[in-house]
Amino acid sequence: MAEITVADVSKLRKTTGAGMMDCKKALQESDGDFNKAVEIIRKKGQAIANKRADREAREGVVIAKTTNDARRGAIIVLNCETDFVAKNEDFIKFAMSILDKAITDNPGNLEDLKKLELGGKAIADKVIEHMGIIGEKLELSYYDRIEAKQVISYVHPGNKLASLAGLNKVVDIQAGKDVAMQVAAMNPVAVDKEDVPPEIVEKEKEIGREQARHEGRPENILDKIAEGKLNKFYKESTLLNQDYIRDNKKTIRQYLGEIDNDLTVTGFLRYNLND
Repeated sequence: MAEITVADVSKLRKTTGAGMMDCKKALQESDGDFNKAVEIIRKKGQAIANKRADREAREGVVIAKTTNDARRGAIIVLNCETDFVAKNEDFIKFAMSILDKAITDNPGNLEDLKKLELGGKAIADKVIEHMGIIGEKLELSYYDRIEAKQVISYVHPGNKLASLAGLNKVVDIQAGKDVAMQVAAMNPVAVDKEDVPPEIVEKEKEIGREQARHEGRPENILDKIAEGKLNKFYKESTLLNQDYIRDNKKTIRQYLGEIDNDLTVTGFLRYNLND
């Protein structure tokens, strides 16, 4: 049997991210053949993936970042089975490497992201490989991106909630951070009234009618009452019309107007693992 040195084990660990003992065992099993050892670790991940296919991966991390010029941002979600793994430094580091690749290569969707190469292998295969390292089901379940004149990211402590906000102008980063935090905290459905999908508008109107009907209001005024409730919905659920969480005497639109009369939000993304 070939002699397995500490340098060999360290090299395999650096390549695969697997633990020292797993790397040593893989090298022993492959009689010192490095490529075979890498394959052994990969197959271990596939075996765990097959064994745990029916498990639910509801824990994980939600992380976001922007390009260096702040013109584009992305959010990814990497799921695992337990919160213990979600807090693991190596797991978070792996998730960050995927996000970095997404920022660099700007794939169009989640499937395209999974096909990108990371460390010489498709990200989808690297996720499987890491199952063998971590011993839990992992799933890259979400990826999205936005572009704007200025994009700001916010990741809530604990990596369970993240948001991105796009502005139409480059301003002090704190303004963008405030908007991104507003998105994270208040979960708006759209930027402004006209951006709310028609099906949501109709649903809110119908809810308003049913509530008024249940209260015994006359049929001939139900639509008027529903419109009033819809305006309240716009106030609570559209970003620019929401009360600013740092000062509820003004809306987000008013807050941005104080910075620059033409400043507005062009788009946002939000993901909460606990929703």
